Amino acid sequence: MPTDPSYGSAGETPARSAGSHQSSAAAHPARAAATSAVEVRRSTRRRKSVSAYREGDRTIVLIPARMSQAEERRWVGVMLDRLAAQESKRHLGDAELTERADRLSAQYLDGRARPDSVRWVTNQNTRWGSCTPAEGSIRLSHRLQGMPEYVVDYVLLHELAHLLVPGHGPGFWRLLEAYPRTERARGFLEGVVAADQLPQLPAAREE
Repeated sequence: MPTDPSYGSAGETPARSAGSHQSSAAAHPARAAATSAVEVRRSTRRRKSVSAYREGDRTIVLIPARMSQAEERRWVGVMLDRLAAQESKRHLGDAELTERADRLSAQYLDGRARPDSVRWVTNQNTRWGSCTPAEGSIRLSHRLQGMPEYVVDYVLLHELAHLLVPGHGPGFWRLLEAYPRTERARGFLEGVVAADQLPQLPAAREE
């Protein structure tokens, strides 16, 4: 899985511009309910970046004025997830990661994926995760640390599925259909990839 989620604090994040008023959380009821209120502020001076910060019980998201409504919705979701990840300081250790893999395998893969080792690594800058079926080993990029738990779970489940199916064909993606946050997690990672102009994720389906 391609990677490099190198982003700093909830500060400047390059975005595809698409333009000067403010929109309230009414356009994002689900997100607003989870974060009290979301206010989107558009700026003609902001051309290539998106940023977000907490202001009391509100979350302020700053975007370029020319950004489309669809891009606005996507970036609000990405920035809310990033803020939540940054506010959660808890990182899983290798032992906890192994326990998580066992739980995910039991819950979504009928316990069929049984890795011999699961660990964080710091030498994966072009992948979110990888696995070696012959060795039963799974490695996750340390860049995932601090991201929302459902994103880590998705990448971990993705690699667990590779212990059963090596490629990204239809059979592989069928294994992930049971995980309810697959699309949301992929959306988060694709947002990170787009923000940092990184390699794309593998297509969700292959013929």
